[in-house]
Amino acid sequence: MKLHDLKPAPGSRKERTRVGRGIAAGKGKTAGRGTKGQKARAGGSIPAWFEGGQTPLQMRVPKLRGFKPRDRVEYQVVNVGRISAYAAAGRFGVELESGGSRDAGGDPVTVNVEVLRRAGLVSSERKPVKVLGSGDVTEKLFVATDAVTRSARQKIEAAGGFVQLLAPEKKAATDAEPRTDAEPRTDAEPQTDAEPQTDAKPEIDPEGDTTTAPEGRAGATDAEPADL
Repeated sequence: MKLHDLKPAPGSRKERTRVGRGIAAGKGKTAGRGTKGQKARAGGSIPAWFEGGQTPLQMRVPKLRGFKPRDRVEYQVVNVGRISAYAAAGRFGVELESGGSRDAGGDPVTVNVEVLRRAGLVSSERKPVKVLGSGDVTEKLFVATDAVTRSARQKIEAAGGFVQLLAPEKKAATDAEPRTDAEPRTDAEPQTDAEPQTDAKPEIDPEGDTTTAPEGRAGATDAEPADL
């Protein structure tokens, strides 16, 4: 076998169909486009999103209304009933480590963000926590979180507990402090030692009178007419 004998395997390559070359070729006349219609014309392709003239999908769905404020606070939420159930089951086993307390004398169980995170009720330490009012409260709770709903507060206080809201963290000031050591700006002092101009040239009027205007344009002095 030589290089000029190389050729593809039979059936591996199919010849391109040449359309519009007469009826004997099998794809003559209409060239496989059918008779008439938009798709038979030149440039008659239809966009993929075209739905035949009916109302398109992007016009059938409702518009987005409202807005989300930029300064909104995204809370991690937990229901007060679930907190009470965890406290009753003794699942807050880390409360003494994180500042909580539960004595035999009936003191309330301290529940703060760290206790909730270690118990698995919330996942993040950075996001604030909000306690919702769903469920029943059977334990005395001392809840110290970022936010508490009115119904949750009423249920906690009705069971003998109380609520404390954490103060929001203040953002670090990013603006530059005003400079206080800058020297006050002093304008240039006015020139007071300037001497008055006394060498004013005499003014000669057409009639021959010579007048001088020394400091402040003083009164004119008559001069004798010159001999012609």
